[in-house]
Amino acid sequence: MDNIKCECYNVKNNNFVECVILKIRIVSSKDEIETLEKEEIVHFAFRPSNTNIFTLVKTCPKLKALHIPNSYNKTISKSTLMFLEMQGIKLLEGDVWGHRNDINEYYEIKPKIFGRIEELKKEGKSKEEIVSTLGLETRLSNDLIKFLV
Repeated sequence: MDNIKCECYNVKNNNFVECVILKIRIVSSKDEIETLEKEEIVHFAFRPSNTNIFTLVKTCPKLKALHIPNSYNKTISKSTLMFLEMQGIKLLEGDVWGHRNDINEYYEIKPKIFGRIEELKKEGKSKEEIVSTLGLETRLSNDLIKFLV
């Protein structure tokens, strides 16, 4: 994924550790689609047509996931769902809460989320338990959390 690797200070262990920030590209209109290139996760903040989705896949060959609001998922055709599945692209439902596209075109999943996932895995939690716990602790959608785990 198009993650940013950085060093974060671990207060518990008093040291620096490598951490990851995952960037999700927010697309507010169909006019933005053709300006994209190497995005791996895209959130459509508008109701995409089949053509919009096909164009996105064509312009972003490394696309791994498409994130759309829950209400829009019901309007995606079966042929488009099949196309995404054949391309190995996950369709994720959910919103990006509190994001302002006029300030930053990316929504970032902070390192503490990945750290929390690792912490819960070390505690022996199942994928379902991790999704449930993070769903309560964050405003991330269950589909997005499953994808991250």
